[in-house]
Amino acid sequence: MNEEIEKNLYREGIVLAQNKKRAMAFFVDEMLLSFLLVFALWDSFQSAQTMEELIGITNTFVLEYMFMKIVYQAFFVMQYGATLGKILMKIRVIEVKSMQTPNVIVALNRSIFRVISEMIFYLGFLWGLLNPERQTWHDKTARTLVVDA
Repeated sequence: MNEEIEKNLYREGIVLAQNKKRAMAFFVDEMLLSFLLVFALWDSFQSAQTMEELIGITNTFVLEYMFMKIVYQAFFVMQYGATLGKILMKIRVIEVKSMQTPNVIVALNRSIFRVISEMIFYLGFLWGLLNPERQTWHDKTARTLVVDA
């Protein structure tokens, strides 16, 4: 682990969040956003006759869904330091430099690169499993850490 990060975490009495907690928070957030999408498109989904039509409806709204994910992640991380899933799992996002809740630019950067990482077969998330600081690509680009709340 980076010595400076390790020293700052120790000084502040902060512990990195376990990958298991991060995975559960991810699952909660994805389920919540998926339910919101289904709720918003319920009429369209009900009128679909075949699985192909359902897939077509879903594909039509991919950009809107990605935008929704970016706004959700950025807003909650900027406002509360955590999404609803992270709050439930009692973890939060902090900036490496200040050890504080990320500002709007950092939160937006993190959320955009999070969606990009998802689009590239979740490789950025895999990176986080192998990284000593448990930083995913979106954590690296935004210079953030996920820690216990």
